[in-house]
Amino acid sequence: MLGLTPLGTIHTAISLVAVRAGVIALCRDKEITSQNRFGKIYIGTTFLTCLTGFGIFQHGGFGKPHMLGILTLLTLGVAAIAGYSNLFGHASAYVATVSYLATFMIHWIPAVTETTTRLPLGAPLLPNADAPELKVVAAGLFVLFLLGAALQVRRIHGSSRLKT
Repeated sequence: MLGLTPLGTIHTAISLVAVRAGVIALCRDKEITSQNRFGKIYIGTTFLTCLTGFGIFQHGGFGKPHMLGILTLLTLGVAAIAGYSNLFGHASAYVATVSYLATFMIHWIPAVTETTTRLPLGAPLLPNADAPELKVVAAGLFVLFLLGAALQVRRIHGSSRLKT
């Protein structure tokens, strides 16, 4: 299927569940949080997406996608620590929310890359993962992340979720 290995197929299926849960959480709750069902599904499947991604070497060994996986795992860890402790003090709610949002943005980088370099079948939109257009997409995703993070910070600031 689309040149995917069996592990690649499983990885893709898990990542699609993660993205769907993330979209639902963001639309319904305006954030991804470990405190509800869709947030927990998102976090678990994002974790599994990273783990399965480490076994995929379609493009010749350890590379940028694997580094994104490591970055995602580290960011999930920071979000979990912020969400379940007071390590960051009054900023804990901000750190957790923005960190989970960052992992959601990271999902879209390989999603766009893999989709545009594989589809349509036989004539993909882009020749490879190094196409300059993908840098523009990544920049756009980063701008969307910054806007989303600003909105979430503003929403949290106006709520009673701040830890003391």
